Amino acid sequence: MRYLLICTVVGSLLGAFAPASLALAADAPAKKSKASSEKPTLGAAAAIRASSQAFAAAFNRRDAKAIAAMWTEDGEYVDDAGRKYSGREAIEKGYALFFRQNPKAQIRVLVDSVRVLSDGAAIEDGRATVEPAPAGSPGVSSYTAVHVKVDGKWLMANVRDTWIDTPSAYSKVADLEWLIGAWTAEEHGAKSESVCRWVANKSFVERTYSVTHLGGATTSGVQIIGFNPQAGRVQSWNFSSDGGHALGVWKPHGSGPLCQYR
Repeated sequence: MRYLLICTVVGSLLGAFAPASLALAADAPAKKSKASSEKPTLGAAAAIRASSQAFAAAFNRRDAKAIAAMWTEDGEYVDDAGRKYSGREAIEKGYALFFRQNPKAQIRVLVDSVRVLSDGAAIEDGRATVEPAPAGSPGVSSYTAVHVKVDGKWLMANVRDTWIDTPSAYSKVADLEWLIGAWTAEEHGAKSESVCRWVANKSFVERTYSVTHLGGATTSGVQIIGFNPQAGRVQSWNFSSDGGHALGVWKPHGSGPLCQYR
């Protein structure tokens, strides 16, 4: 009304500016309203992303109690094997058991999206990978988490994990799963130490080793074990610290493979 009154009194001199003035007057409240509505949304998304990183930090220090406290009192978690944990106590016990069985596990969480549904509810989607890789076919854990705001704090009310297989030659070398880990052996006074781990998305096993001989001399090397699609067999490629190399052919033998070098 103030702009209309000015235009009426001044007349034609301000007539050309009246529409612009009216547009500014009408648009100003709308912009303010939009800005004020975006701030809570951006704040909620940032808080939820921060809580995901806090979850990863608690996981990597194996703090089952801190992890469970990120759920609501009656929160629910369904893992990628379909096991359901209801309530903080069950969730804490589930993670505590996992950490006992996997004392070196480390997680990496990637948040794909956060959708804020209201002032008190949001949905987070993302992916998580754990190292060392768990037994079985390689993949990534895709998750959906429903967050609710309780006493000003965002907590998880429901989380569901889904395992998604990723391309790999694992099926060809799955029988080598038993090799993963650290090994020591001693024969004729020579002591060998080996560490085996999956590489290239579980398509190959990498074995690093060192041998301490009588007298203290040591040798070391790297061995790569995997499926050769051209030859249609499991092979190993060995490279030693003295510059030597060898090709091995692996064949099933009883409960484990027998390595036959040529």
